[in-house]
Amino acid sequence: MSYKHILVAIDLSPESKILISKAILIAKLNKAKISLIHVNINYSDLYTGLIDVNISNIEKKNHKEFIYNELIRFIKESNFKFNKIINSNGDLVKSLIKSIKIHKIDLVIFGHHQDFWSKFISYVRQFINSVPIDMLIVPL
Repeated sequence: MSYKHILVAIDLSPESKILISKAILIAKLNKAKISLIHVNINYSDLYTGLIDVNISNIEKKNHKEFIYNELIRFIKESNFKFNKIINSNGDLVKSLIKSIKIHKIDLVIFGHHQDFWSKFISYVRQFINSVPIDMLIVPL
């Protein structure tokens, strides 16, 4: 199977470098493009009664700047020319599926932490049941 466009889902943790490295290796073997996606899942909606609106707006601005700077850092450290850098908000699976359709992705790579919390909170099952293309799930 030859891939043309690979999407790598990163969470900006140090483990994301592992995913990017695997994607670069696969892309070089297939002469494929790579796009990165980071989905900002907004947990603060759960606490809206506790957050002052002005503070919340400032935190959102700082958070966007932080994400932008981290994405730039990952790009520079990877020393690879990525096709697209996608920064999305909302539901992780829906954002992935939307990006897959829009950008004609044929392989998606994402990580799975094998820790205590991942037994209870994991997107892997949702991915497997929803993503319509080949997947590489990397244990982290």
